[in-house]
Amino acid sequence: MNAISRLHDAVFSRLEARASCALPTLARLAFAAVLLVYFLNSALTKIGDGWLGLFRPASGAYFQIFPRAIEAAGYDVSALGTWHYLVALAGMWAELALPVLIVAGLFTRLAALGMIGFVAVQSLTDLYGHGLIDEPEAVGRWFDAAPDSVILDQRLLWILPLLVLVFKGAGPLSLDRLLRRRGA
Repeated sequence: MNAISRLHDAVFSRLEARASCALPTLARLAFAAVLLVYFLNSALTKIGDGWLGLFRPASGAYFQIFPRAIEAAGYDVSALGTWHYLVALAGMWAELALPVLIVAGLFTRLAALGMIGFVAVQSLTDLYGHGLIDEPEAVGRWFDAAPDSVILDQRLLWILPLLVLVFKGAGPLSLDRLLRRRGA
């Protein structure tokens, strides 16, 4: 039994030594493979027309972010206030910039924290703004043997690689590492 234990320790101590390099890179790769296009496509629905659209969110931004407020305003975006505009603009830019920063490995820890916050706000908006709180199959439950709920199950799995990036950083193949080397 001691021989098996020593073999186990020898093999997995080598893997653990490499994990600090491999895990962040794999977390960024997984984020890129699963969520990058999703978030970029969603951000594109929020950008207004022309190059000024980067500063004038499309009506879709308000419909997605403030479903109840836009309904109460008779679907008239101009009836919403400055606060709604600023939140829609910030949400649009966050959804556009944060995923790109994560994949590039630039300001990765802050970008990952921002994405965690974004996913939390997105989830709350889906639950309460879009009414998914009334659909148990969409909300789901943890520890229920059904791994396919949109909110609790999927969003938890979205956040896990982001937490790896918050705690471990971007890894060796990143702009963060390149900037750190140039600054040293």
